[in-house]
Order: sequence, then structure tokens, then C-alpha cells
Amino acid sequence: MADYRYDPQEIEPRWQRVWEDEQTWVVPEDGPTEADAYVLEMLPYPSGEPHVGHLKNYTIGDAVAHYKRRTGHRVLHPMGYDAFGLPAENHAIKTGQHPRVSTEAAIASFQEQFRRWGVSIDWTRELGTHTPEYYRWTQWLFLKFFEKGLAYRKEAAVNWDPVEETVLANEQVIDGRGERSGALVEIRQLTQWFFRITDYAEPLLDDLETIDWPPHVKTMQRNWIGRSQGAEVAFRCDELDTEYTVFTTRPDTLFGATFFVMAPEHPDVLKLSEGTEQEEKVATYVRQALTADARERGDDAREKTGEFLGRYVTNPVNGEQLPMFVADYVLMDYGTGAIMAVPAHDGRDHAFAEKFDLPLKPVIADPETGEAPTELPFTQDGPLINSAPQFDGLPNREALDQITAWLDAEGKGKATINYRLRDWLLSRQRYWGCPIPIIHCAEHGAVPVPEDQLPVELPDVTDYKPKGKSPLAAAEDWVNTTCPVCGAPAKRETDTMDTFVDSSWYFLRYTDPKNDTAPFARDIVDRWMPVDQYIGGVEHAILHLLYARFFTKALSDMDLLSAREPFAALFTQGMITKDGAKMSKSKGNVVSPRVMVERYGADTLRAYVLFMGPPEQDADWSDDGVEGMSRFMSRLWRTSAEAADTLEGGDLPAEPNADGLRILRKTHWAIDRVTSSVAERFHFNVAIAAVMELLNEVAVAKRGDAEPQIIRVALSTANSLLYPFAPHATTDAYALLNGGARLWEVPWPVAEERYLVADEIELVCQVMGKVRGRVTAPADADDAELERLARGDANVASHLDGKTVVKVIVVPGKLVNFVVR
Repeated sequence: MADYRYDPQEIEPRWQRVWEDEQTWVVPEDGPTEADAYVLEMLPYPSGEPHVGHLKNYTIGDAVAHYKRRTGHRVLHPMGYDAFGLPAENHAIKTGQHPRVSTEAAIASFQEQFRRWGVSIDWTRELGTHTPEYYRWTQWLFLKFFEKGLAYRKEAAVNWDPVEETVLANEQVIDGRGERSGALVEIRQLTQWFFRITDYAEPLLDDLETIDWPPHVKTMQRNWIGRSQGAEVAFRCDELDTEYTVFTTRPDTLFGATFFVMAPEHPDVLKLSEGTEQEEKVATYVRQALTADARERGDDAREKTGEFLGRYVTNPVNGEQLPMFVADYVLMDYGTGAIMAVPAHDGRDHAFAEKFDLPLKPVIADPETGEAPTELPFTQDGPLINSAPQFDGLPNREALDQITAWLDAEGKGKATINYRLRDWLLSRQRYWGCPIPIIHCAEHGAVPVPEDQLPVELPDVTDYKPKGKSPLAAAEDWVNTTCPVCGAPAKRETDTMDTFVDSSWYFLRYTDPKNDTAPFARDIVDRWMPVDQYIGGVEHAILHLLYARFFTKALSDMDLLSAREPFAALFTQGMITKDGAKMSKSKGNVVSPRVMVERYGADTLRAYVLFMGPPEQDADWSDDGVEGMSRFMSRLWRTSAEAADTLEGGDLPAEPNADGLRILRKTHWAIDRVTSSVAERFHFNVAIAAVMELLNEVAVAKRGDAEPQIIRVALSTANSLLYPFAPHATTDAYALLNGGARLWEVPWPVAEERYLVADEIELVCQVMGKVRGRVTAPADADDAELERLARGDANVASHLDGKTVVKVIVVPGKLVNFVVR
């Protein structure tokens, strides 16, 4: 008797060698463009080894890629590594290796694992963002941004992570703490490089309507961009001959302003208090305020704190002098970081005014009385009072536009749209990053490195640990250079770029990765972009995904590509947890894909991570679940191998018997179910469950009279449908059943309508809601016929005997229920 033992450790490497030797997944350059499909997962940070989250991400993408290929598409499915930046550098510091050494070792591990998982990658397009061949073009793009005024340098209050010892972009600060370190962020005044992403705030917001992204991701981007319509009003500090602009959505309350407040981060706060009695108090307060959590600072219920700045500004609408304060309830990331305070009509301003004994001036009347409200703060609408004569009596909402127009006419303000979005701070005081291609000359300032001198290569240094300034500053032979304009001694920029710069355009380079004269050719990039299906974690919603959109729009405006959006469709997968918690070494609940693959094979792991539940949701790892999937994979392969040896092949019978027809119907039901689950909803768990159902039906049919040819077709179809999720075992089994046929070259099966429509149904028969029988009925039977068939069931008849039927409920195609008394 043959030994039908499933051995993934033999099967999987054998087929991987075939795919590797034949370069199966290398995308052909020829072919009709309408058949192109660009499927891409977010590229990984290569530090250590890949984890089960990586396995899930790339298994989802691989399933989509396989399905697209077998439905006639020419699929681009590449791989690369986001190799610069803090994750790689911190891993190097932890291991004591140079970042280049540890990064290359991690990349080798990722390559090995991805190959062992059988991911269908076009390895000829592989890239690493840390290689000079790649970052040459990152630098080239930076210079294009610089040339267009989209990259600039200025002194600014920046987020300083005291643990990472580097600056963080606003998007990398979560609730006042560094995204990676968790340390409370400090505010420092530093000269830094920025990208002018705010120039694209409106299209970044508007074009969300043009892409197929999850609603919650779009909402996160909308909230981060934060569009508000209002007025910009200038308040003048005569003592310093300086104007301070505020943005307000409530110009109707301007006449009620009684003080002026600035955020602790505002660059002029310390300057304002210089030379006053408040100077030391203000400096102390600012230091303390900047350590507070931003979310707590904005909490309405939090006790209000602040300090008088020793200065006054003039309210432009009535000439009143308003005392200036610094207070931490005002945040720098909204408006201009300064507000006019209207304590009679704003809860936080009111709490501050009470604390510091400041006046209240109501300017909106109680609509019930037409008089000043008796209880403050009054936050309802009503007619204006205590304002200018031309506005008093107007409903406050109607007065908004009139007051704004008056401000504009008087030269005191103007209507404007404000965005919460701030320019992207890209400077990093770390070693392991892309050098910024700028030379600083005493005569000519910031000078671009000539294009023919790119890349500016990152020098090897022995001491790369963060020290509060870039380690590159110590590489004097590298830093000291000459000005490209005048030839005088000059110095290179020593900050490196935020790693999100590297990942903001990598998907463009994949389309033309060997080009050594440009980052990509226009005709090639236009053929593939935008990415048809992008897959990754929702944690990148306002970081990578926003930055990539900005880059794409800016490069499109530079006429380097046609696409206005990088990713036409986005799928965000959920996290895999263990014992209800996020996996971490400290908790001892990490699942190693390497260990699992060695034990069960890649197909079992791939199928299991997609079977755990809807892939967009979090799911908890179960060792029993893996065992169950292993048994299913073994059963499918063994049943197929045995059938290939023992069951007759050939054409399907013209008129199958009842068992054969039942299997054919189940087979085409499975085709329809899997196809809709993969193509329309990414419900891979539903798709895998449908294949399991089909296999169960085959097991029953083998004990009955179903024709052997039909059983072979059903098993071939089961393997064909499971192939995107478990490509090795299914390829092997399909080849056994079909004379060595290559499953990846076989078109995706199509369900035949004639097998999807049943001639008969199973009718459930109930009495008082309880099932009392089941009968076979014609699929097209009317209600009267269904009732007649149900009454004819012996058990139903016995439960109706002696009872009066008061109502018959018929659900066509499903059940008949008799209500009796």
C-alpha cells in the first residue's frame, strides 16, 4: 500500500527551486498595459528577524498577487528594505555592530525567510534604501524639492527626543512622547530642514475622495490635516513694534477678547519676557510646561496654569490693551500658537480668567432675553452686544462673514483657511541615514551639491552613537569640503534625512530599479503607477501614507510622473496577538515564524494566519489552531495524492449520477465563494473555510457513488482555490492529479451558472418554531406546494394531529413553520 504522507519539508523547497531556477515571478516587460497590476506590501524595517506580523502582511499581498496572475494580469510584486533610520541604528547599538553590518545581516535573514515562505517576489527589483545606488536618487529628489522651494532650512521650535537624542517630526510625537522611545519630548530651538508639505494641504485633503482606502484611515488623515475656515487677525505689541497673528473660527467674538495667550512652544515667548520682572518666572514655566503631555494640556477639565509675559497687545477691533500670557492649554500645532481669549464665551478661557482674576466681557446676548447672559461662559448662539454699532443686534452666526469682511476692508485681518498640518521636519541628528546633499558656504549659504557629485556617500565612522548632535560632525575629512560656487572652504550638512523620506518614493523606483541616469523613466513609471493594491499597517496612516502622497503630488507637479496618488487601493491588516497581548520578548509570548515553519511548513503557517479571522481585524494566536490547519493541509494533500493513484481520470460524464451532481454543485459553489471572498472583500478566512467544506464533501462522496472523474475534478479545484494561500502543497497535489500541470500557469477557475442553481432544496419543517422534519422540495415550488410537502412529513403530521393550525409561515427556499393551538 502506498505511503501518502504529507512532507512539507520536502515539497516546499522542491517547488521553490523550480520557481527560483525559472525566474517564475519576474514580471515580463512586454504585454498589454491594461493587464498590468501592481501589488505591493509596505517594505519592512530590517532589524533582527521577521515576525508573524510580517508573515501576515506578505501572505496577504502574495494571495492577491497570485489571484491577479491567474486572472490574466501581468503582476509587479517586488521587495525592498527600509534600511536607514532609527530602527536599524538602534538595533546596531543594541548588538554592538556597525549599522551597516547589522542591517546587511538582517536583510539576509529577511531574504531567507521570505524565500522559505514561498512569497512570489520579483527579486530582480530588490532594493535597499541604505545603498548608494538608491540614496543617490533620494538626494537627487531632495535637490529637486530644494530647487522648487519645497525644501528649506530655518530655526524653529522642534520636538527633541532625549532618549533617541534626535529631532522628531510632529507626526512622530504621540501624546507628547517619542513614537519609538516613549520618552517625554522636549522643545528646543534648532536650525532644521523642512519639506513644505503645507503647500499641498488642500489637495491632500480633497484627493482622499479619489482613492479606495478604508474610511477610518481617510478620517485619520483628514483630522491630521485639520482644515478650519475662519479669520486671521493681527494683534500689535507696540512696546516691541511687533505684530502677532491669531487664527480664529469665531471673529464674531473679537470684541469680547480680554487677554492674549501664547503657547509655551511659541518662538517669541522668551523674547517677550526679556527685560521684564517676569523673565525668570516665564522661563521656568516654559521649561515645566514643555514636559507635559499634549493631550493632558488640551483637557478642558485640567487646572489652568500660566504666567504673565509683562507685555500687552492691542485688540485691533476696539483699541483695547490686552495683557499677554503664556499658558500650556494653548498648543502650537493649532493656528499660529497664539489666541485671543474670550472668557465670556469659551470654557477654557473662562477657567483661566477666573484663576488670574481677568475681566469677562459678554458680546453674545441670551436670545431669550436679548440681554447679557446671567451665567458665563455662554456658549450658545444669540444676537451680538457690546460690539461695534453696525454689528450689535445681528445674530452672531450671520455676523461672522460681515465682521471678517470689515476686518479685511480696514486692513486688520482677512478670511483664511487654516490647517493643523505643519511642515515636515526632516533633519535627524543621527548617523544611519541619507546624507542631506547641501554644502554650507560662508559667502553663498546653503549650496546644493552638484548632481554629478551624487551620491554624497555616508562615511564609515567608528563612533555612531547619538550625542545630541550628528555623529557625522566628527568626520572632519568628510565634513570639510569646498563650495561648488566659489571654491572657498565650506562644510557639508551633517544632519541626515528622516527615514520616511526614503520610503516616500521607493514604490516609484521599483518600476525601473536598474536605471542609472534617473530615479525612474517617465514612460515606465506611468505604466505601473499608481500601485493598484497597497497593504500594510494602519499605524502608518499619518506618517508614511501621508508623506508618500505628498511626494507623489510634488513629483507629478515637477512633471516626473502622471499619477497624483501613490496607492489607488489600500488594505490595512490587523495585528496578531498572543494570549490577548501584543507579542514582545519581555512578555515571553513571541511566536517565531522560523520555528513554526520548521515544524509545520510554510503553507500551514500562511493558511493559518489568513484563517484566524477577517484579516483587517486583530487576531489571537492559537497553537491548537496551527495544529488544526496542519491536519487540514495534510488531509488535502493525502486525499489528492491517493486519488491521483487510484481514481480513474478522463472526461466528466455527460449525465452525472446524484452523488456526482452534488459534488459538482459543491465544487462550483466553492469556486464562486472563494472568488468573491478574494476578489471583492479579502475575506481569506471565508475562502479557506469554503475549501474545507468542499474537501469534506469529497470525503463523503468517495464513500458513495460519485464518478471518480468528478472526485478528481473536485480535488483539483480545491487545490486550485487554496493555491494563493498555500502555493507549495497545492501545486504539488494539482500536478499529481493533472499529469504534471503547473498550477500557477492554470487560469483561475470560473463557476458555471448551471451548477449554482439547484433543482431541489432541503426544506426545514417546523411546528411552533421547533424543527420536526426535513423534506426535499423542487426549487421552484410555490408556497402552497411547500406547505403540502411539509404536512406530508410523518413527524410533522404527528405534531399537528389534534391541533388547530392558526398560521402557516413560509420562507421560500428555506422553511415552513406551523403555528398551532
